[in-house]
Amino acid sequence: MKIGYARVSTPEQSLYMQRQALKQAGCDRIFTDTASGVRSDRPGLEKVIEHLRPGEDTLVVWKLDRLGRSLQDLISIVKSLQEKKIGFHSLQESIDTTTSGGKLVFHIFSALAEFERDIIRERTNAGLAAARARGRFGGRPSLLSDKQVIRLKKLYDERKNTVLEICKIFGISRPSFYNYVNNKHVDIKKKQNKKR
Repeated sequence: MKIGYARVSTPEQSLYMQRQALKQAGCDRIFTDTASGVRSDRPGLEKVIEHLRPGEDTLVVWKLDRLGRSLQDLISIVKSLQEKKIGFHSLQESIDTTTSGGKLVFHIFSALAEFERDIIRERTNAGLAAARARGRFGGRPSLLSDKQVIRLKKLYDERKNTVLEICKIFGISRPSFYNYVNNKHVDIKKKQNKKR
C-alpha cells in the first residue's frame, strides 16, 4: 500500500498540490506537517513512520526536500525504512527504492553524502594541522594582551581588589577572569622565563 507524506513550511503555504500529486500516485492515506524542514519535531512524519507496515507499505513524497531536513537526515530516514523493509518513492526525482534502479540511485546519494563528510573532515584536520604548525591554535582570540593578563594576575595576587572589580577594570566576565588566572598566566610565565 502507498502511504503519502506532505509538508509545507508555513500555514500560508498550501498542501493542495502535494496532496493531489500523492493521490494521483495511488496513495490511500496522506499524513501532513506544517513545519519548517529544519525542525526535528514533525508529528505527521512520526505518525506516518509508525503507520507504515514492514514488507507491505511504501512511503511516497512529492519531493525529497519534503521529507528530510538535510541530505544526511534524508539518508538516515530512508535507510531506517529500508531496514524495516518499507519502500520509499519520491515523485519529482523518480526515486523508487522498490526497484533496483531506485536502490542504485539512493546508494549513490548515500555514497556522495559520506564522501562529502569525509572531505569536510579531511579539510578541517588539514587546516588545524597547518594552523598548529604556524603556532596557532583553535578557539576564540584572547580578549586581553599578554601585558594585561600579567597586570590582571598581579591585581589578583595583591588581594586589594575584588574579582568583580578586576572584571570591570578589564571588561571581562567572571568565567573569563578565572580562565586567565588558572590557565593563561602559566603561558605568560613560560614566555617570561624564555626571555631571560
